[in-house]
This record gives sequence, structure tokens and C-alpha cells, in this order.
Amino acid sequence: METAFDWISVMLFAGLVTHFLAESVKPEGDDISLWHYLLLSTGCAAANWLGNHDWVVPAIVVLLAGAVYAFRFLGPARRPPQH
Repeated sequence: METAFDWISVMLFAGLVTHFLAESVKPEGDDISLWHYLLLSTGCAAANWLGNHDWVVPAIVVLLAGAVYAFRFLGPARRPPQH
């Protein structure tokens, strides 16, 4: 844990694991696809590797793309509105 990318990627991965655990206990959590979580965790690892090897701009792009992907496929946009 030497660089900012180490801290950021570990925090994002911890949030991803927490989200997965919270969604997996819900009764309507049957539609959870592990591929979304696998792709996002790979993105965290890739961004960390890029950032640690002084590829700062691509690392930031991967982190932002991961955030957009997470919001789209794991966030509130994937659920129908509840009335």
C-alpha cells in the first residue's frame, strides 16, 4: 500500500464486495450476474497496475469507466422503480 492507486483500488474492491454481499441476501437478488463483479474487480486490479507503473491517465480512465459500468449495471439504474 504505497501509492494512491493502491488505496483507491482496495477501497473500490471492498465496496464491490460489500455490495455483492448486500445484494446476495435479498430475495430479488436472484438476477445477480457474477460476471459484472468479475469485470469490475479485474478493472480495479488493472487500474492499480497501470497507476503503479506510471500510466496515470489510463488508470484514471479505467477507474472512471468502472464507476460508470458499476452505476449502470449494479446501481439504481438496473432496478425498476418501486411505488
